Amino acid sequence: MKILQAKTDKLAIGLSLACAIHCLTVPTLLVLLPSLTVLQLDSEAFHFWMIAAVIPTSIYALTLGCKEHKRYRIFVLGGIGLAFLISALLLGEERIGELGEQVLTVIGSGLIVTGHWLNYRLCRSNHDQHDCACPAEEIKNK
Repeated sequence: MKILQAKTDKLAIGLSLACAIHCLTVPTLLVLLPSLTVLQLDSEAFHFWMIAAVIPTSIYALTLGCKEHKRYRIFVLGGIGLAFLISALLLGEERIGELGEQVLTVIGSGLIVTGHWLNYRLCRSNHDQHDCACPAEEIKNK
């Protein structure tokens, strides 16, 4: 279970970074290479599916981590980041503009990445101090 928690932290970090990179680079790419408009990289479907992947991954990894290290502020940090991402999706470009959507997405992604990074580090330090009941630790002791 410990290994799965670490992998989901890393997955959530990757998904959040991909979302932020997509949000920042697609408008520039579309200006520089107008033929990319055919791919519809800027569609709301991309944002929806990224958030659909980030939400369960983040909740799962942060919950497991907080059960281990008992620092629930990290869960709150990730939750605030998720709220920013969801707000960017729900409000959309038509209500808050492209810049507003980008700002909410980048802030949300940054908070999620920070939360998962802290969660990963705390879980790893707990593991190094032998404070957790990790299957990998049990195998080493046999």
